[in-house]
Amino acid sequence: MTPCVLRFDSGTLVLDGVDRSAKLPTHFKWDERVLRWRSPAWAYRHVIKDFIRTQTPYEDQARRYDKFDFALKTQTAPRPYQQQAIEEWRRKERCGVVILPTGAGKSLVAQMAIERTGRSTLIVVPTIDLMNQWYDLLLSSFQAEVGLIGGGYYELGALTITTYASAFRFMERLGNQFGLLIFDECHHLPSSIYRYAAELSIAPFRLGLTATPERADGEERSLNQLIGPILYRREAQEMAGEYLADYRIERLNVRLSPEERVLYQSERNIFRRFLNDKGINFSDPTGWGTFIKLSARSEEGRRAMLAYRESKRIALGAESKLRVLADLLFRHKGERTLIFTADNEMVYRISEKFLIPAITHQTGIKERREWLEAFNQGKVLALATSKVLNEGVNIPEATVAVILSGSGSTREHIQRLGRILRKQPGKEAILYEVIASETTEEGISERRGNSNQFREASSSPFSGWTR
Repeated sequence: MTPCVLRFDSGTLVLDGVDRSAKLPTHFKWDERVLRWRSPAWAYRHVIKDFIRTQTPYEDQARRYDKFDFALKTQTAPRPYQQQAIEEWRRKERCGVVILPTGAGKSLVAQMAIERTGRSTLIVVPTIDLMNQWYDLLLSSFQAEVGLIGGGYYELGALTITTYASAFRFMERLGNQFGLLIFDECHHLPSSIYRYAAELSIAPFRLGLTATPERADGEERSLNQLIGPILYRREAQEMAGEYLADYRIERLNVRLSPEERVLYQSERNIFRRFLNDKGINFSDPTGWGTFIKLSARSEEGRRAMLAYRESKRIALGAESKLRVLADLLFRHKGERTLIFTADNEMVYRISEKFLIPAITHQTGIKERREWLEAFNQGKVLALATSKVLNEGVNIPEATVAVILSGSGSTREHIQRLGRILRKQPGKEAILYEVIASETTEEGISERRGNSNQFREASSSPFSGWTR
C-alpha cells in the first residue's frame, strides 16, 4: 500500500496520494479547490496518533522542526510546586496551561519544559519588553542559539522569542518550524487575531503560562483547544510568606467634595434618565452595546454618553484621592511605590503634582527603560502609570501599590497586586485601593475584587495619618 504524504501548507495540513473516497481522521475535510484532504495545522498531533492507531502508512513531510539537547548552563533546583506543575504537564502529553501568581517563577517551569522536550521552541509574549527579558534569560540559561522575531528582528534559532502580533503575522509561514510552543501571559491568546499563533502551528507540545486566565469575554475556555487543559493552579495567598512576599490589602474610602457631588449627581441623573427612557438594562449582556448604538443616534444620546463619561471621570479622579495619595507617600517614604490609575489624564496630574515619573503608552521605549532601571536601583522611589505596567515588567523592589482607579477586571487587579509580590528578605507588600464612596466606583471595586486574593482585604474610611 502506497503511503499517503502529509504536508504543511500555509497554516494547514494537506494529504497527497489519497482520493476522496478514503476514510480519514475526523480532522480532515475534502478541499474542492485543490482536490485534496485538508486539516487545521493544530491537529497535527491528533492526525499522527490516528495514523499510528489505524496502522495507516504515511510519510511525514509536514514537520520541519529539529531535536536538540538543550544543556542548561546552571542548574536551579525547582521549588516543589514548579516540579509538580511540570510533572502534570508531562503526564498530559506535554500540552496544557500552568497558572501561577506573578513572582512565583513561571519562567523556570518554561525552562524545564524546554529542557525536557528537546525540540525547536517558540516562546510567544505580549510585549517587546518581555521579548527582551526572555532573550536575556534564555541566553543566560541555555547553550543554544536564540533568535528574535519582532521589534525589527527576524532571526530563527533553536530557541526563538516573538510577540503575539508577530506570531500571528508569520505563523502561516513558520507553523511547521517548532515542536514546542510556549505562550507567556497566555490569556492574550484567545483574541480573534492572536489565536492564529496557535491554530496555524503543527507544534505537538504546548505550554501556556499565566497568573490570570479569566477573560471578560469568557474565551479562556478556548485555551483547552489552543494549548491544552489547565493542569496546575496556585493562588497568591497560598504562597505568601514562603515563596512570595507576605502581603495585605487595604481599601480606603474617600468622599467627593460638595462641588464634585453636585456635578456627579447631575450627570448621573442625565445618564439614568436616558437609560430609563430607552429601556436599557445593563444587567442584560447586550445592555452596554445597546447604549452605545442608541447614544450615537440623537443629541439626547450623545449627551447621555457625555454624562456617563463625566460622572465616571469625577468618581475616578476625585480630588480627595490625591490628598490620600499624599498621605500614603509620606507614610511609605523610602519604599518603592507604584501608583495605578484608569486613565492617562490622572497619571499626568499625579506626575505634575508630586513630581513623580509617569509611564504610559505614550512613553518612549528608552525613557521607559531608564525610569524602570532608576526605580529598581532606588534612584526613583515612585512611578505613576495607567495600564502599561500591569504585566511584562520586572520590578522586584516594588513594595507598595496604590490603586487610585481601575476597571472592573479581576485580572487587572491581580496583575497589579503581582507587581509587588516578589519575595525579598523581611518584605511585607501592601496594596491600597482608594474608592470614592457612593459612586459607581464601589460597584467596579466589588466586581474586580471577586477573587480569593481580595476577599479578606480590610476596608475602612480614610482619616489620614499624623505626620
